[in-house]
Amino acid sequence: MKPAQRKTFRRLRRKRRVRKRIVGTSDRPRLTVFRSHKNIYAQIIDDDNGKTLVAASTAEKPLREKLGVSSGNKGAAQEVGAVLAAKAGQAGIKTVVFDRNGYPFHGRVKALAEAARKGGLEF
Repeated sequence: MKPAQRKTFRRLRRKRRVRKRIVGTSDRPRLTVFRSHKNIYAQIIDDDNGKTLVAASTAEKPLREKLGVSSGNKGAAQEVGAVLAAKAGQAGIKTVVFDRNGYPFHGRVKALAEAARKGGLEF
């Protein structure tokens, strides 16, 4: 197994272990994060109905134009967190369960979470 495959495999194993316990309900949906080298994606999911309620990412046109080429750093993650919190507020979502998706809680993931908290989400 190549080193990159091994790293992804270990992250997916951590993800499965955490997702056994974290479930988003209609009262308290799940905020999940996915990060690639170039972009970061976040969505709020209602696992009871299997629907994505709110989503934001650096790949969306308004954010992509605002950020330019620097879309894979902590500043971009903060922007995504702020946009997600604003969209969640418009949708009437105040509390969520945070799912870091197997990633360590530092760097871009932490920046997104802190910006979402500052924007009004509680978790």
